Amino acid sequence: MAIAAPKPHNEAQRLDTLRGYRILDTKREDAFDDLTRIASQICGTPMALVSLVDDDRQWFKSAVGLDASETARELAFCAHAILQDKVFEVPDAHSDIRFHDNALVTGAPHLRFYAGAPLQTPDGHALGTLCVLDRTPRRLDEGQKAALEALARQAMAQMELRKALQDAERTSRYRSRLMAVMGHDLKQPVNVINMCLTLLEPQLGDGEDKETLAYARAAIDTLSGELDALAQASRLDQESVRIAKVPVQRVLDGIRDNWSLRARSKGLELRIIRTDAVIATDEKLLGTIIGNLVGNAIKYTEAGGVLVGLRRRGARYRIEVWDTGVGIPDSQREKIFDAFSQLDTQSEGLGLGLAIVRRTADLLGCEINVESRVRRGSCFSVALNLPAADCNGTAH
Repeated sequence: MAIAAPKPHNEAQRLDTLRGYRILDTKREDAFDDLTRIASQICGTPMALVSLVDDDRQWFKSAVGLDASETARELAFCAHAILQDKVFEVPDAHSDIRFHDNALVTGAPHLRFYAGAPLQTPDGHALGTLCVLDRTPRRLDEGQKAALEALARQAMAQMELRKALQDAERTSRYRSRLMAVMGHDLKQPVNVINMCLTLLEPQLGDGEDKETLAYARAAIDTLSGELDALAQASRLDQESVRIAKVPVQRVLDGIRDNWSLRARSKGLELRIIRTDAVIATDEKLLGTIIGNLVGNAIKYTEAGGVLVGLRRRGARYRIEVWDTGVGIPDSQREKIFDAFSQLDTQSEGLGLGLAIVRRTADLLGCEINVESRVRRGSCFSVALNLPAADCNGTAH
């Protein structure tokens, strides 16, 4: 009777680690199939596998020359191989007491030769093997063994990369859901507070009471804006893009309506130069970009104003937002586009505005540029490609 391999001393942790890679019972992937094909060719064997040893089975992420997708663990040569640090080789299963009456030897696929290199995680757990198999006895030379170990390391690296991408995607989805909940559900109590302030206003006298109310309203406006930004950020994905011909002035009119009052409250002039340009873009997302740039310009400008205009540059339009604000040091030019980053660490808000700008611009295929001088102001520009039919036309 075939001798089943003993389980590793750290079996529970090993299985937890294996399942943490979320790879069992997934579809075939070229990255792993390429490795088994190369292993088969280098070792001159008709069969090669990326095999993962589960609790009661071995499951094949990739298989060359074998139709089965899994076998019982008690029959698995790989269950023996994961107990080794180096290549585990069985030159002739017929003459090996552990395997001579194994069902995989006495019946299909009639195995005689096996060599497997363990798939070792960075913390030392052997999850399975990259192995080669044959129906005739043989031995690998040292070069073939070294190649098999190298290919096993590559298979493990693919699993690490796959896990990292999955973790990043899950984190992104969780963050999006969290931001959506915060941006939507927390808006209701903010609106209630704002309504209470409105009801309270007639009961207040002049002077300090009115000033306190004004501060409270400003704080509520800031919080409301940041919650809107969270909700915006949670919805940014490629599926949200809807391209159509958009009159740029319509977008700019919306920006003026949304931000003029805030600019005036700081004693700033918000000036928007009229244009008759029409661009193929997503109107809502373009409004998100320009609105966040204008809001950011107002936030960091204490005197002077903000200017928004459009220029034609060859086959591109550039929407520019100029301000007379604090400016941006060269060392901060890229950091300002990071989520939750603030140029002024004492500033209110979450620092999502420019992160939303960068993400939205990427979705639209726009290019964002920044020119700035400290204490003199900044210019953020959004470059958009012209529709093909307009590239040879006159400037708008």
